[in-house]
Formats: sequence, C-alpha cells, structure tokens
Amino acid sequence: MSAETMTADDATTPGEGLLSRSEQISLGVRLVLSLIAAGCLILSAGLLFLAPSQAEVAELVAGVAALLVAIPALSAAWESLRYPDLHGITDQLIALALVAAWAAGDLMTAALLPLVMTLGHILEERSLLGSQEAIRALSRLTQVKTRRVLPGGELEEVNTPSLQAGDLIDLRAGDLVPADGVVQTGKSSMDTASITGESVPVEVQPGSEVFSGSINVDGHLLVKLTRVGQDSTLGRVITLLQEAENAKPPITRLLERYAGRYMVLVLLTAAGTWFLTSSTVAMLAVLVAACPCALVLAAPATSIAAIAVASRHGILVKGAGFLENLATVDAVVFDKTGTVTLGQLQVVDARPESGVSRDELATLAGSLAGASNHPLSRALVRFATNAKLELDDVKETHGLGVVGRLDQETVALGRAELFDELGIAISSEPNHDGPIAGIARGDNFLGWMLLADEPRPEAPEAIADLRELGLRRQVLLTGDRMSVARRIADVLGLPNVRAEALPAEKMACVLEEISAGYRPMVVGDGINDSLALKVGAVGVAMGARGSDVALASADLVLMTNDLRRLGTCVRLSRRCRRTIYVNVAVGLGWTVVIVAAAATGVMGASGAIIAALLHNFSTLVVMANAGRLLKFQEPVA
Repeated sequence: MSAETMTADDATTPGEGLLSRSEQISLGVRLVLSLIAAGCLILSAGLLFLAPSQAEVAELVAGVAALLVAIPALSAAWESLRYPDLHGITDQLIALALVAAWAAGDLMTAALLPLVMTLGHILEERSLLGSQEAIRALSRLTQVKTRRVLPGGELEEVNTPSLQAGDLIDLRAGDLVPADGVVQTGKSSMDTASITGESVPVEVQPGSEVFSGSINVDGHLLVKLTRVGQDSTLGRVITLLQEAENAKPPITRLLERYAGRYMVLVLLTAAGTWFLTSSTVAMLAVLVAACPCALVLAAPATSIAAIAVASRHGILVKGAGFLENLATVDAVVFDKTGTVTLGQLQVVDARPESGVSRDELATLAGSLAGASNHPLSRALVRFATNAKLELDDVKETHGLGVVGRLDQETVALGRAELFDELGIAISSEPNHDGPIAGIARGDNFLGWMLLADEPRPEAPEAIADLRELGLRRQVLLTGDRMSVARRIADVLGLPNVRAEALPAEKMACVLEEISAGYRPMVVGDGINDSLALKVGAVGVAMGARGSDVALASADLVLMTNDLRRLGTCVRLSRRCRRTIYVNVAVGLGWTVVIVAAAATGVMGASGAIIAALLHNFSTLVVMANAGRLLKFQEPVA
C-alpha cells in the first residue's frame, strides 16, 4: 500500500477530473475556435499588409474570425443570463461589445476582443483549478490499496472503499494509512505532515491512534480501523476544503447584491459616451473597460490562498467568510478539559510514607493499575517507568480500586474506602482538588498518588499571544468544579472563570459576552461545547480527535491540538482581510480609471483592444497580490 503501489487506475476513476465532462468539451471547443480565429486574424492582417488590393478578402477573413469567437462569447453571455453571477457581467459586456463592433462593421475589433478576454478567463480559471488540484491531491491519498488481515491470518489486497470499521490491516514501512485506526501491535514513527502540518514524525505503539493520510515511516504495524471513508480524518479534511472552496466571502456576496445596478450604470455610461462623442470606438472601450474581472477575483483569489496557507499550518477553514469574521474578534472563551488542558489525567505528585521510596510507590501502583482500564489507572501505568511486578489474584473492585497478591502479601490500590474494608490504617488524605489513590502492601500503607488534568505546555504562551493581539477579554468556561477550574485559570493567568456550566449554560455565557459588546472566539472540543461553538463569532474545534458534533458546529478546526495556532489563525485572517481590501481597491480604482480614459477617447482608435489589455493587467496585479499571501509562514517550535 505504499505510494509506489498506487496505479493509474487507482488514482483516477473514469470521468473524474478537475473539470466535468461537459466542461472539458466546452473548454476544448472554445480553445479550438480561438486558435482558428487567431489564425484567420493573422491571415487577414497579412493580406492587408502584403496585398492592400485584397482588402475585401481580408475583411471577409476577419469576419470569419469574428464569427468563430462570437459562438463561445454569445453562449457564455446566454448562460450568465440563465445563471447570474459576478463573472457573468464580464461575459455580458463582452457580448455587447462584440455585437456593437459587428454593427459598426469593425470586424477586426469584433474578433480581437474575445481573444484578448479569453486570456483573462484562462487566468481566472487557472487560479480556481489550482485549489481544486490541491483537493484532488488529498483525495489521491485515499485511493490506494491496502493489505487486510483475514480471520485466518492471511493477507488480501483490497481497495480503500472496501474497508470497513473493525477491519485489521497490515502496515509496513512506507505505507499510507487508508483510514483512522488504533495500533494493535508494533511500534513505528508516523509522518502526519499531510494532516496536521507537523514536520516531526509521531511515535506510535499499541493503543496509539493513527489517522488516514499519514505515512508509516518505519516499523511494522497491525491497525484496527475505527473510521473509514468520509468519516475518517482525511475524509473530513477533504469535505471541509470542498466546502471552503465553494463558500463565498462576504465582500463577494456584497458585490453580487449590486451586480444588476452595476450593469445598468455601465450601459448608461456607454450610451452617454456614444451620445456625447458619436464614437463607436469609445463606446466599445467603455464596455470592455467596465468588465469587473479584477474586482470579481479580489476576494476569491485571496480567500483561496488564505485557505491553502491555513491548511499548511494544520488549520481547516470551513468557509472564507469565517476568515474575515476571525479578523474582528476581540475576546476568547476557552473550554477547559481537552482544550487548555491535555484532557487526560496525569500524576502530578507522589507522597510516599516515611521509609518508602517514590520508585517503590510508583512501581507497585503501576503494576496494580495495569489490571484496570479506568482513566486513573492508565495515568498510573504511564507514570510507572520501572518494570512491572508479577502479581497474583488481581481483582478490580468497581468504584474502589484494585487488589492483588505479591509474595503472599495483599497489595491494594484505590480510594480510602477500600483500605477501610481491608482494615489497613492510612494517613490523612492530602489537600488536593483532583483524584487521589492510596497504595498499601500487607498491613502497611505506603503512600498517596495525586493526579490531575494538567494545562497544555503551550497554553500560557498561546494565551499571552492572543492577549497581545488584542483579545484581552479571556474567559475559562467549564462544566468542572470551581476549585479545579480556578486552579487551571490561576496557572494560565485567565482572570474570568465560569464553572459547573451545562451545555445550555455555556451557550448562555457566550451570548452574554456578545450582549456585552464583545465578539468572542469560542474554543472547545466536546459535545458539551457544540452550542457555544455555534453561537460564538467564530467557533474553533480542537483537533481531529474532537467529537463529531463539535467539529460540525465549529467554523475552524485545529488539527494539531496546538493552542499557539489560535494566534496564527488571527494573524492570517487579518492579513487576508487587508489583502482583500487592497485587491478590491485596486480592482475598483483601476476599473474607474480605464473607464474614464475610454469615455474621454484617450485610448485612441484601438481603444477597445487597449482597454482589454489594461483590464487583464489589473487581473494579474490582483492575483499577484493574492499570491503574496502564500508566503505567510509561522513555524511553531
């Protein structure tokens, strides 16, 4: 299932491509007609230059060229009337200019105009096809063959769509992971750069999660699949990118709202130019100069670039509009568990009794905890670094702890009530707001293990970064106890704490922030955060491991669980907004300038062609400025 094993048939299914079959045919016809028309124009110009006496023949050849390019131009204008959008205004204006040139008998201009404008259309479509190719490249990561382990232990090679949750697959060095799963046996390094943007491979072992689209760098793994197809991490990435590409930024929706009025204004300007100057050339130049291609591309080209940059940083954006919204946030509301904390219990301290070493306490606690799947037990197993002891008759007492035998002595791990039942005297419990576990051997109580859900290592830096960016109103919002919430808030420097909040109360808290005049960014990862994520100015879900409900409710997804990416999101969104505003100013300002020049006759006898060339120049400027956004880079150590 390595990259080398993917065949061409696997990579592309029949009829699949960046363009649909009908779009491919339409583009092919348009290009063929344009090439023939260009040849006719060259022949016409040659006849006029070499044989002036054959001017009538040259005009006839130019007429053929104009007729050929008129077919796709008029067809595009008709489609734009049936399905109106911003791009359609350009098609309609070019069709009007073409008809006017025909009526005026200027066949050379009638042929040249659509040819020059075709160059602009190719530039526009190329920018959109680039984003589609990025999505297609991600899709190809899922179109591989993999080895499925059969019940008898045999291996069969199957295509990814044949896989189901619960299947056991065999991964060797260099293999792509076709779906999300959990490692059953083996150890390896996993390259997750295509999913999370992390350049450093992640070490995995039995019990570790692996995500679709990542690459097994070395080692041999058996993985049990948990999510396949569109439910997998890569499947959700592709879906989010498709939704983001199709979304329209607010500025685009604003321009579309006034598209009809813009068309009327252009027609009135062209009619006024002809009435005042009696110049058909000036009128044609106005129609061409008013084509709003640069203005149309101002927001989409920038948004597509920003979405690509965000994906490179491990940030999934569901729509271009959310990027603009994020630029205006001035407050942040954090969930606690799994968001500003690691979301799993950690041993924060060991309190051995007099005469007992910490290593002895940790080893016995880890050995007993190995018999339980309780989150507290799993934390103790991770904490115990020494070899486990061989215990006999290990039994878990639900709600109390674990009891076993070591060298004919009873050993126990659990709550104070367990030791009361065993008749073992214990020392007073430490003052701690998290879970506590005691350990005893024989009649001797050995000490206490203190556990807690600790803040993420990068959380203080991330919170300080947001504060510097102007998000000074910061709230910790959790369903946990106030004592636990206050301890985490004090460590992270969060002044405002709301604890013991149910999902509806979390939503109410966010609405209160909005009522107070703030635009909060809400960050969470669980089902209980979904309502709050939905009502915030922008909702950010933590990682591909977050609940499906939280991911569906959020506007952005941090694939890396790295809180420092929140600052990256804000800076990128503000840069994106500035770039859009500059592009809109360039597109609008340039259009006004060349329309004014066309209306006053400054462009001379070839005004329409000059206007078309200047129009394409502004399109290039806008695309180049949007492309500068691709250089945005914020490495995180």
